[in-house]
Amino acid sequence: MVFLYDIIVVGGGHAGCEAASATARMGARTLLVTMDMTKLAQMSCNPAMGGIAKGQIIREIDALGGMSGIVTDRSAIQFRMLNRSKGPAMWSPRAQCDRQRFSQEWRKILEQTENLYIWQEEVCKLLIHEGTIQGVETSFGASFYAKAVILTNGTFLNGLMYVGLRRIEGGRSGEPASSALSEQLEKLGFTVERLKTGTSARIDGRSIDFSRMTEQVGDDEGRAFSYMHVNNFINNQRSCFICYTNEAVHEELKKGLNESPLFTGVIKGMGPRYCPSIESKLVTFKEKVSHQIFLEPEGRDTVEYYINGFSSSMPLEVQLNAMRKIDGLEKVEIYRPGYAIEYDFFQPTQLKSTLETKKINNLYFAGQINGTTGYEEAAAQGLVAGINAVLKIRQKDALILRRDESYIGVLIDDLVTKGVEEPYRMFTARAEFRILLRQDNADERLTEKGFNLGIVERERLETLRKKREMTFEIIELLKNESLRPNEINNFLEKSGTSPIKQKLKAISIALRPQIRIGELLDNIDAKKNLNVFKSERINEILESAEVRIKYDGYIQREKMIADKIKRLEDLRIPEDIVYEELTSISTEGREKLTRIKPANIGQAGRISGVSPADICILLMYLGR
Repeated sequence: MVFLYDIIVVGGGHAGCEAASATARMGARTLLVTMDMTKLAQMSCNPAMGGIAKGQIIREIDALGGMSGIVTDRSAIQFRMLNRSKGPAMWSPRAQCDRQRFSQEWRKILEQTENLYIWQEEVCKLLIHEGTIQGVETSFGASFYAKAVILTNGTFLNGLMYVGLRRIEGGRSGEPASSALSEQLEKLGFTVERLKTGTSARIDGRSIDFSRMTEQVGDDEGRAFSYMHVNNFINNQRSCFICYTNEAVHEELKKGLNESPLFTGVIKGMGPRYCPSIESKLVTFKEKVSHQIFLEPEGRDTVEYYINGFSSSMPLEVQLNAMRKIDGLEKVEIYRPGYAIEYDFFQPTQLKSTLETKKINNLYFAGQINGTTGYEEAAAQGLVAGINAVLKIRQKDALILRRDESYIGVLIDDLVTKGVEEPYRMFTARAEFRILLRQDNADERLTEKGFNLGIVERERLETLRKKREMTFEIIELLKNESLRPNEINNFLEKSGTSPIKQKLKAISIALRPQIRIGELLDNIDAKKNLNVFKSERINEILESAEVRIKYDGYIQREKMIADKIKRLEDLRIPEDIVYEELTSISTEGREKLTRIKPANIGQAGRISGVSPADICILLMYLGR
């Protein structure tokens, strides 16, 4: 029997689910192969989506037509907008999710998607002919054929889990590892390296004394991740709790360092610098007498908690004894210990900007296989890989997002241009154009692209059109409306800002940091003519108008810089260029350019080891 598809997606994690969903909704006959259908898009680490920069990524995924934002909203048990005390470029949505429901909602979506089929088994072999992927073979000997294949294997490739010096083969607790694909890809010439990550113990909420901790409640504003959801109020939000380690905790942990796989040389892979294990914190930050611990509920109807900030590969006894020295956890009971996991990944410099591999045609990598960490980073790659796989087999232009268009563009460009030495995690600091890449305007940046690709429905486009119209209606009214002192001074004084002495345009008052646009409009009679006050999206639109007004100077400056850089991105480099012949370029520059094969001058300039002088020579060669 012959099984034929357009696209095969291997792996049912966050990357795989987004990839399969996208390709199927674009009309491609798609097969998702996963080892366990009950664990689709499983939250293997903490049960949360979003956060600093990661929240922006989820909103971008949603704007492009991905499903992670919708699933997050459906499964959320708490929502918070982080960094509200800072400027809007730093605002980042974050949601605690019900772990089980998150996976269930993803399964519902996938099973209800036309053109999408699911097969539960391990893929053990890639079928390749003359440098082009043909399909995959499973452990039971079934062969599936397709025009393109997307690998999203996560931490399962030669995965090894550690609790103390005990080592277990597996990609996740209770699930087997996969080894055959790594071996095959290495034989095909791919560079395979090792990384390390870890997870914390899961603890019993009935054994926690929450009264000795700081409670962190959610926002009560009805916010959502998806631009298609309005007034998404969460009933009975679950709180998180903050506590701290202390010197007694640290002394207990020190007892187990001689049995830590991290410090005995057992684990060779580099771990995430920005999410270190508790033992790494202990060694790296010797001067610190305490570290913050964040307790996150695993779901609405469970007493299980994730102890964020306490990931560990220490022996079970050490983990438990140390936890019981934390205020409020003296009697804590655990469901399972934390563990480290070491796994294979492939340097992403072996990929094109489309996430297609350079060595094998129509083969795509997405997620942790590319050296990233985080659900959001994985989901973004899956979405882009899926879109580009369909575009490739249809012989259409690829989707390549620029760094000034999205955090997703920053993520992929960093991966394919710079590679990774540790698990890659997105931060706002990685983006040069943060004021352009806000969480509130992801729809304005990306929704039309998604619509043109055939992945975004017309309803989304119409919602965006109405939002834009009402936003500019507000701005135009404020530009045209003048206010007299007797009309506005009472409001200004109540708002903590100085009164005016003569008639002034409302837009000038709106620029003051103490002034909220919505409150200002309440003092303008002409507001009754605005359509926004009839819209259920009134808060979202008022916020958008306020950001545009107050940060217009910064926005225009970044746009100007981005336009200049775009000119370099438009200078394409021929694929057949032989850098070794350009002997005026430095030896390191030639080696890096040959290996990475940048698509344009902008990307070439971001390669570590390629100097400005090298770029000048390259420009001269190209006749510029």
